[in-house]
Amino acid sequence: MITLTYPFDEKAVRALKAGDAVSITGRLYTGRDKFHKFVADGGALPVDFTDGALYHCGPVCVRDGADGAWRVVAAGPTTSVRENPYEPAFIAASGVRLIVGKGGMDAATRAAMKRHGCVYVQAVGGAGALYAAAVRRVAGVSLLDEFGAAEAVWHFDVVDFRGVVAMDAHGRSLFAEVAEASARALAGLR
Repeated sequence: MITLTYPFDEKAVRALKAGDAVSITGRLYTGRDKFHKFVADGGALPVDFTDGALYHCGPVCVRDGADGAWRVVAAGPTTSVRENPYEPAFIAASGVRLIVGKGGMDAATRAAMKRHGCVYVQAVGGAGALYAAAVRRVAGVSLLDEFGAAEAVWHFDVVDFRGVVAMDAHGRSLFAEVAEASARALAGLR
């Protein structure tokens, strides 16, 4: 298990290899469809993603206690492929080092990761309660009124948030390798 601590150093991120298990500690920012389209359409980034992490997640957050602090009930990954049209430009412009989600991303995103020193960390789908337990504090939320709770940019402070590097900064993608191996196996059956 490789421990990654925010801010995520480019050298450390470039040293990661597809298949490495990672434990993330520090700040994660969530972002989904509305956020990506907003930024692509010229909207200003609500936070500084430099050496940071973007988590494709629509969490369930509730107000808790007399102070009204936010508490995360569920924080599982959402499918990342929907962000393919936006992610290469986002990676180039933002300086983000980690993209966390499920299901992988396309070749253009993989090329941007290689060029700019970013990796894709596969989180486990269906483990929303487990990932919520890794969120120690909701440090803030951006664009809540504009996008609603599921699409807002949540600022999570996490400890031991686990995943697997599935796309590295060297151009390797576990998703592409599985697709290629499956195609070869299928061709052998004909």
